Amino acid sequence: MNNSAKNDYPPGLIRADDLEHLLKALGAGGFRIQAPVIRDQSIVIDEIKSAGELPAGWTDEQNRGHYRIKRRSDNAYFGYVVGPYSWKKFLFPPSTAILEAKRTGNGFQVSAAAETVSPTAFFGIRPCDLRALQILDRVLIGSEYRDPIYQKRREQILIVAVNCTEPGGNCFCTSMESGPGAAEGYDIVLTEMIDAGQHNFLAQAGTERGNLILQQVPSEKATSDALKSAAEAVQMAARKISKKIDTADIKEMLYANAEHPRWEDVAKQCLSCANCTLVCPTCFCANIDDYTDLTGETATRVRRWDSCFTLDHSYIHGGSIRSSVRARYRQWLTHKLAAWHDQFGSSGCVGCGRCITWCPSGIDITEEVAAIRSGTVKAKAI
Repeated sequence: MNNSAKNDYPPGLIRADDLEHLLKALGAGGFRIQAPVIRDQSIVIDEIKSAGELPAGWTDEQNRGHYRIKRRSDNAYFGYVVGPYSWKKFLFPPSTAILEAKRTGNGFQVSAAAETVSPTAFFGIRPCDLRALQILDRVLIGSEYRDPIYQKRREQILIVAVNCTEPGGNCFCTSMESGPGAAEGYDIVLTEMIDAGQHNFLAQAGTERGNLILQQVPSEKATSDALKSAAEAVQMAARKISKKIDTADIKEMLYANAEHPRWEDVAKQCLSCANCTLVCPTCFCANIDDYTDLTGETATRVRRWDSCFTLDHSYIHGGSIRSSVRARYRQWLTHKLAAWHDQFGSSGCVGCGRCITWCPSGIDITEEVAAIRSGTVKAKAI
């Protein structure tokens, strides 16, 4: 795995009609292609074979607790932002077998669950989700304690990122310094440009294998005007983002306000449904279940996603540590924006806005942080 982007490869201009050649080059390289598609009235991520399966001509409408897709006035391939799925599910699956035990005479033979992993291209990943992968890399394989399932899958990934040129209603990536332009971590990055009847992609390789893929795609040298247009499109997207989080001293501020009355206020709205953690591209809480077959000959240990919003997540002998919704919401937000810095050296939030969109109560993390910060005395460093 080597996704440290280098910008010393010459950028090229790919016509929209030639995007199919990029997908064919990925397929010829042995990669399964996971990309945005329309399923059940939402834009999700699934395997594709051709550019015709991308949601060309569609956009999404996102607000607090609200998501809809609708037609655009043009045929943009990437004229939407992130949906309910994140790319995490391919690397840290919602449910996966980790151990198998088979009876052998008077004992058991225990082995790691067998798994076949195919080379996969993440096609159309946005900068916020790209940052999320970098965070998961640090958490799950960035120390001596490595997650072998994640590592095995991560090593098979090629990344084709897409810069955002139209933010959604719940985006706040600029506050978290994760977008709308991709800075690193990609093999190829695309910027879609539609202007005066011209529909093109500025394509930039970030790694040698990305460069080799692009060499198989019909393109022309990017002019200075094309480079300027691509940069301006990303800058304009940044200016359109209205939601923000003030991250100055946020760790100390949240630690100092563990008893702020806002926690009780938000608990009255929160359903503790765990939607926010399920759609979050960086949450990695999990639980372990053991199953046996009816014969008692085989047992399987399965890891599945869990959430700090469930009572069982903090259950120990004697009961749950966080028995109230207030305590569980505070744990989630404070860990994501404060304790994550202590544990992993960065925020756990990338500003994708999914937790706002998919909250059935319409709770907005940016508003909660602002409310807690408002009127509080400047916290002392901890």
